[in-house]
Amino acid sequence: QRIRRSRFMTKEIPKPWGKELWLETEPEYELIMKKLHMKKGCSCSLQYHEKKFENFYVLSGQLKLTIGKTLDTLEEKMLFPGDHYTIQPMVIHRMTGVEDSVYIESSTNHLDDVVRLQDDYDRK
Repeated sequence: QRIRRSRFMTKEIPKPWGKELWLETEPEYELIMKKLHMKKGCSCSLQYHEKKFENFYVLSGQLKLTIGKTLDTLEEKMLFPGDHYTIQPMVIHRMTGVEDSVYIESSTNHLDDVVRLQDDYDRK
């Protein structure tokens, strides 16, 4: 039996905080899978999604997850290799590299669903 190849094997997207490697996009299942590299001391945007669900699995390094339902209720959680976390829609969150870190993100296929509340790199 032949192994089915992904429609989208790997696409590298440079980010100011590191990079994303897109491993899989499956429109039929509305699935996106990425391998993210977060540099020590860098952060993604403080953001939320209206529809998108995200799941993170830490492969290496140490990450700080800032998370909460409102800006007034944000908490910090430390994530280590083997830790995983699910982010529901409308939950504010941000990942920060305590060390150079690698993690897997699987999410629903809502690519443009990001509302940035704060960004260290002046992205809109």
